[in-house]
Amino acid sequence: MSEKLKIAIQKSGRLHDNSIRLLKECGLSFDNGNDQLKIEATNFPLEIMFLRNSDIPQYVEDGVTDIAIIGQNLLVEKDKGIEEILKLGFAKCRLSIAVPKLVKYTGPSWLDGKKLATSYPNTLKKYLDRNNIKAEIHEISGSVEIAPNIGLAEGICDLVSSGSTLFRNRLKEVEVILDSEACLAARHGLNEKKNALLDKLVFRMKSVLASKNNKYVLLNAPNNKLEKIKKIIPGIKSPTIMPLAEKGWSSVHSVINENAFWEIIDQLKENGAQGILIIPIEKMIV
Repeated sequence: MSEKLKIAIQKSGRLHDNSIRLLKECGLSFDNGNDQLKIEATNFPLEIMFLRNSDIPQYVEDGVTDIAIIGQNLLVEKDKGIEEILKLGFAKCRLSIAVPKLVKYTGPSWLDGKKLATSYPNTLKKYLDRNNIKAEIHEISGSVEIAPNIGLAEGICDLVSSGSTLFRNRLKEVEVILDSEACLAARHGLNEKKNALLDKLVFRMKSVLASKNNKYVLLNAPNNKLEKIKKIIPGIKSPTIMPLAEKGWSSVHSVINENAFWEIIDQLKENGAQGILIIPIEKMIV
């Protein structure tokens, strides 16, 4: 029997759908695992296990699975010595301290002597220790945000995405403890064959992620502006430049980063670029 790499992903939750989508974008073929705990890819030696989110770090540490797609927040909280391999760019959030809106918050020192409710006691404790704050940590699961309203705590430490849950519970975010997103993590001590499979999977993931962060751009430019345009869109190594039938003009092909998209487009237009065409990239091998 050939060696298989075992990966754990959430059975349900905010990471589940994006994890499935990413694996399929990496070219892996499998069914979606509805009501199944374990499935196998048909075209890559990968076994996928669907586990409860909070259990995943322990399963990886124990060697039940080799790798996992989990939130950085859980990786830090459980502190199982599992290595983060690659940030995946989805499920972005932050672990923050929040207090009632009417509180006159004066800074971290305000937390001294207070009761704080959280599902992340270890991460919160490290933050309090770093800031020499003596606060009582009340560990709860479930709806942490209701704790101040029922008199259980004077503040909370919880995950924040849009902030709408805090708003509904008349709370305000005052300190960010940790910025988090989904990541690929692996246990230490994988054998040579499994490390080779992990390298292949990471290569595919990086190609998918690179394609999401970049766009292919085609444009027409006057030849007397080509040097400036080459500096604006240098591409992976350098842009492709081909002469047009119209004298004094060239077609320029390159790649631009999504994060600076509009700024780059403005600069291109200022330098005479015309007929700018932007095309999504399905995969990007660098």
